Amino acid sequence: MEASRVILNYLSRLKTQLPDVNLRKKLTADKLLRSELFSSKQMRQHGKTIAGAHKLSAGRTSSQLLKRLTDNEDVLFHVRNILTNAIKDNLSITSAEEWFLDNFYLIEEQIRIAREHLPKVYSRELPTWLTAHLPIFRGYMTSHWK
Repeated sequence: MEASRVILNYLSRLKTQLPDVNLRKKLTADKLLRSELFSSKQMRQHGKTIAGAHKLSAGRTSSQLLKRLTDNEDVLFHVRNILTNAIKDNLSITSAEEWFLDNFYLIEEQIRIAREHLPKVYSRELPTWLTAHLPIFRGYMTSHWK
């Protein structure tokens, strides 16, 4: 699967950048996915590095968070309907798709909680990034969608 290969390549590149020499050894795909990518100290440092790479603007964002939540909810429900119809038509689905259907009630619950607890002006209170995308993620997404 193309997406799995891209993710494994990304994780492999990330592993080589870690300071611990023992982590630089060649890992199989299975071991790589199950290994601890960052210790808590490394995760804290990585978070600081990512945060430091962003620049904030003086202005604030428009109120888009709840609109995005609605858009994402529409996509999730559409996918659920596609998978439900596939099952009704006796088509096989992957284990990930089965997990998605089995746990869809959790997704619905989180959407409901977000709607209940996030004020409509919440996203206007958040800072705006001048640098919306970091090069490492832009490169990852570019290679992923080729």
